[in-house]
Amino acid sequence: MSTVEARRATRSFGSHEALAPLDLVIPSGQFVSVIGPSGCGKSTLLRLIAGLLVPDDGEILVDGRPAESARRLKRIGMVPQSPGLLPWRTVAENARLLADLNRPGTGRRTDGAADSESLLDEVGLADVADLMPHELSGGMQQRVALVRALAIDAPLLLMDEPFAALDEITRAGMRDLVGRLVERRSITTVLVTHSIAEAVALSDRVLVTSARPARIVADIDIDLPRPRPLEIEDDGQFVGLCAAVRRALRRGTGVPA
Repeated sequence: MSTVEARRATRSFGSHEALAPLDLVIPSGQFVSVIGPSGCGKSTLLRLIAGLLVPDDGEILVDGRPAESARRLKRIGMVPQSPGLLPWRTVAENARLLADLNRPGTGRRTDGAADSESLLDEVGLADVADLMPHELSGGMQQRVALVRALAIDAPLLLMDEPFAALDEITRAGMRDLVGRLVERRSITTVLVTHSIAEAVALSDRVLVTSARPARIVADIDIDLPRPRPLEIEDDGQFVGLCAAVRRALRRGTGVPA
């Protein structure tokens, strides 16, 4: 499992400040969602944690080392907004893509890599392993992207609005699937989302951010028992927590939620 720590981290693009000085600690095994208005810097924060961007000031640490170092050591798996499957590779080949790139002889981390075939079976895609990406639904493509990220056995999983393009029924199913997979593996997880219900259903904490530059205006504990079935959304405590997140968004950003 991984610990994530931000120490006075900032990031700008030209004259546009995307991330205000940020201090944050995410303990090992915790599931944290980040929610805020569009364009506020949530994805920038995720890319900083992923080691794809470097802070202008301050630092982002994963397991006590700079995030870019953790990325090179394959300590971080990421599911982007778009599945990004290679159209010339089958489902099975896309699922094991990162594992293929990190085979012995590449000089990269390969020990303990998850079995992508077992993961495909776990997410219900074993029977379509030989299909091409264009033959899959959007939800199935996103499941392949999730398997690809999990197959490197990284202790930190980052997800950048991976269900945004899905219909509500498919999205609910993906939410349930991610919750079960992550809980079973005790993976530290950071999810960027615009869905209050999604954040509350999946998370141990919900971080509410301001408009750009992003600041954390609320850090809300989600004290709901696990496992969390889809029916938990009808529970009074769940509804109350959603209301608390919504109030924080309104109070901190002025954007209706």
